Amino acid sequence: MSPRRLPFVLALVLASFGALAQDLATTCHATSSYDLTLAPDRLLFDRPQPSPRQVELHDGTLRTDGAPVSLRPDEQDRLALFERELRALAPRAKAVASNGVDLLVAGMHDEGARLSLSPDTRAELDRRVAARAAELKQRLAASNSTHDWQGNLADQYANQIAADLMPLLANDLGQQAMNAAMTGDLQAAANLRDTASDLATQLRPRLEQRMQALEPQIRALCPSVQRLAELQQGIRASGGQPLDLLQVGQ
Repeated sequence: MSPRRLPFVLALVLASFGALAQDLATTCHATSSYDLTLAPDRLLFDRPQPSPRQVELHDGTLRTDGAPVSLRPDEQDRLALFERELRALAPRAKAVASNGVDLLVAGMHDEGARLSLSPDTRAELDRRVAARAAELKQRLAASNSTHDWQGNLADQYANQIAADLMPLLANDLGQQAMNAAMTGDLQAAANLRDTASDLATQLRPRLEQRMQALEPQIRALCPSVQRLAELQQGIRASGGQPLDLLQVGQ
């Protein structure tokens, strides 16, 4: 399994932004081979391989692959702090994701203005984007596991949004092109048809560029990610392997 970049809660809440998540993953130079689930009574890390495949933390206690691990008092203290600080990171990271949704909404609104869409189309665009944004925020708020965003689920969600919005924009641009042609402005009509044709490939990069504004907010979380990596250092699984729930490079 390939390492998960910007792991744990941060990956969970940013994965829905597709390429943006990948671009910003390097900000904290953090990777993990584990999925994370934040249960009410424990933290659960799991992966298909290698061992340990399952790690459970709860209030300073540690179980790996179902076996309890004997810990020194200082190790218990560090793991209890690890759990507490990771849980504290979750709402902060979700707030960044929520801000990303707001940027997406604002970006789509501005795209409607840039394309000179009709008032009715712009109103419908804003309505659909607001509905999608509310749905995504609800999903982010309810999600407590990176399993919720595995595989191509993020891309599937982005494709669903595109399938909902792109025909609306293309139809409006097509009508604009027809109106321009009827008035004899063939060049304007051709330009509008080109814009409609290129919309799918050009819109996403513009939105992703706009959402780079999230990077300072991501960077502000990096000290907490680094702190988590430090707290786990030297602790070993039941089989003697380093715990290594999280790796942070330079």
